[in-house]
Amino acid sequence: MKGDRVEIVVDAGDSTRAYEVVASRAGRRVETAVRRGVVEVSEVTRNGSVVRTARFMATRVLALVEQPVPREDSSERPLREDPNPA
Repeated sequence: MKGDRVEIVVDAGDSTRAYEVVASRAGRRVETAVRRGVVEVSEVTRNGSVVRTARFMATRVLALVEQPVPREDSSERPLREDPNPA
């Protein structure tokens, strides 16, 4: 969903650097994966095509914060008032 965001803080030797990957258009999402010592953060379209990817060495990653957009769930919708009170 547009607005999905992942923040990555990486050890850069004498300091730290922060990176951010954001779903830039409607219908896109951000996915994270850790494979073979590499943290991979990708922006993905609805049909699964990768738009862009950021890769970091897992040993250098200090923090990885996923901030998804709140999604509307049918179970979380407010209840309507009864139109015919007894």
